[in-house]
Amino acid sequence: MDDHPAAPSRWHSPTGIFMLVAGAVGVFYLLTEHPSHVAQAIPYLFLLACPLMHLFGHHHGGHRHGSSPADDARK
Repeated sequence: MDDHPAAPSRWHSPTGIFMLVAGAVGVFYLLTEHPSHVAQAIPYLFLLACPLMHLFGHHHGGHRHGSSPADDARK
């Protein structure tokens, strides 16, 4: 068992909520006022997605880095 308390989510803090709302307003503005710029950026966003997934991790069940299922069973 893990005895460490879970860290609070940054998105539930007042600053995190502000960041989410500001981001949503920015995306809405970008999509409504500049759709041609968004369309031009789509190929670059696909190219950028691959390194970002490797940088921040893409979690698709069934595979873990650094431990094997046998190691987890011993804990």
